[in-house]
Amino acid sequence: MGAPAGRSALSAPEHTATPQRSLRGSLSVAAAVVVSPGGQVCVVDEQVSHHRDARAVHEAGVLEGRRVVWWSASSARALIGDGRLSRVWDVAAVHRLIAGGHRDDPVAVWSTRFGLPIPAPIEERQARPGGPDLFAGLADEDTTLSPGQPLPARTGSPEWLRDGGNRELWGRAALDTALWQADVLDDRCGGLSCATSESGAAMLCVELEEHGLPIDRPTLEGLIAQAAGPRPTDDRHAAEIRRGRDAVVWQHLPGGGSIDLRNPLAVRDMLRRSGINVEDTRAWHLEPYRAGSPLVDALLDWRKAERIATTYGWHWLDRFVGPDDRLRGEWDASDGGAGRMTAGSGLHSLPAPLRPGVAAAAGHVLVRADLGQIEPRVLAVVSRDPALAEATRADDLYAEIATDLSVDRPTAKIAMLAAMYGQTSGTAGQVLGRLEHTYPVAMAYLRDAALQGERGESVMTYGGRLVPVSVGPDDTSARARGRGRFTRNAVVQGAAAEFFKAWALTVRAAIAPLGGEIVLCLHDELLVHTPAAQADSTMQAVETALQDAARRWSEGAPVRFVADTGIFQRWSEAKE
Repeated sequence: MGAPAGRSALSAPEHTATPQRSLRGSLSVAAAVVVSPGGQVCVVDEQVSHHRDARAVHEAGVLEGRRVVWWSASSARALIGDGRLSRVWDVAAVHRLIAGGHRDDPVAVWSTRFGLPIPAPIEERQARPGGPDLFAGLADEDTTLSPGQPLPARTGSPEWLRDGGNRELWGRAALDTALWQADVLDDRCGGLSCATSESGAAMLCVELEEHGLPIDRPTLEGLIAQAAGPRPTDDRHAAEIRRGRDAVVWQHLPGGGSIDLRNPLAVRDMLRRSGINVEDTRAWHLEPYRAGSPLVDALLDWRKAERIATTYGWHWLDRFVGPDDRLRGEWDASDGGAGRMTAGSGLHSLPAPLRPGVAAAAGHVLVRADLGQIEPRVLAVVSRDPALAEATRADDLYAEIATDLSVDRPTAKIAMLAAMYGQTSGTAGQVLGRLEHTYPVAMAYLRDAALQGERGESVMTYGGRLVPVSVGPDDTSARARGRGRFTRNAVVQGAAAEFFKAWALTVRAAIAPLGGEIVLCLHDELLVHTPAAQADSTMQAVETALQDAARRWSEGAPVRFVADTGIFQRWSEAKE
């Protein structure tokens, strides 16, 4: 897509001379920041100023009252850590909102901005057999940014940004791109508001990487030792520990002996020799045999211990838990699909047996809040179904739905979730007719989204995120139905992700004066680390923030959102 009619890009006087102009009511007063590899910061607004580091920027107050624009939060990491910024525009995050998918590098953003073909990522082109050295001979390359022309290869690279003039040029390009993005999103219902939330979430991800998750190291070490064995002193010792772990299962083998427990075919043969015939050895197929078979019981317990040993063992602890007893990993504000926040290093998949090791530091507590029945509540907002909105007034929405459908609560829950995931068989299928009759507007909304996917059409979330689908040359009716199930779910999951981020950012602002900080965002759950003296105030701030965020995000829709909120010393206590 190209620039709007009547507009040029970097050469446009209104963009370069008055970059503080309103971005359709969302970007009121903008200032772009560009950070060099050495930490120097260039600030571009009505004027251009260069600063030795992020502290000097804050001391000068040049960002006060401004919405700060950057190419990506990760590129401005030096400015983020102290939590002083609140109003930001992240060009990369907003690009994912506009274009969908995973690509958010400057080349993809620039190409989209000017309607140019998007080349493959540099790494991919370099990896091709016989591919050229893309950076050979670029020392004298003309890196002038020309609107409508491909982005020069070296533009935005760390070496290029060492030059102050290049940083100024890059800042102006960020402002121009942000202005264009805001124009695009102004035509999407909720797009500008969602863009600011997505931008804030990208900043929050940098803060989460900096803060880390507080860990009780002695407890975590004890839990790892209990599951994986003692810390090995060398490779030989590690092999001994591994054999000892396996021996717990081997002792139940008929006739003794040993097998490779990490080989699914060998495990299946072992089970068959023990009279247990299963097509595969996945846990849900074996669980029914646990109570009557010591071998299966030992095998399932071994798998949990093996997962901790191989994925969350001593090497994981040493690599990701720092000397300050904080677990850190990479965060992403958008998974590229429906827009969920994701994290690495086990932050989103920490096994339950290890969760007692997540604990508040001395003098602090954890405030945990988990949204309740978030998907159907979000569906009530995005579909504007009055009957479903009325049902959300209840604390237990699924119980209310059960009453409306004249079924028990488990059946109501399965049916509602199945409707959002496109399941039409079994118990869900039997109740689908009642759902259609009771909540016709919500069911029509889901059905329309599914039909769009089946036709190969992209869908758009409540906040204006494009969710693209692809249709191959060998398309079949089965694949079309699969696309429909994906798009049916994406419009709900995507909106839920957008609401969660809006809530998280509202919480971030509310707890800052109390000394609190968000340390984990897990699906629909927030974990806040706060001084013990501020525990009650922090919990109240989190609960108030939910209602404030819901009112703004839903534009006053009569839909109630609830969260299970509590104060704990350890994360595991919230699950007890």
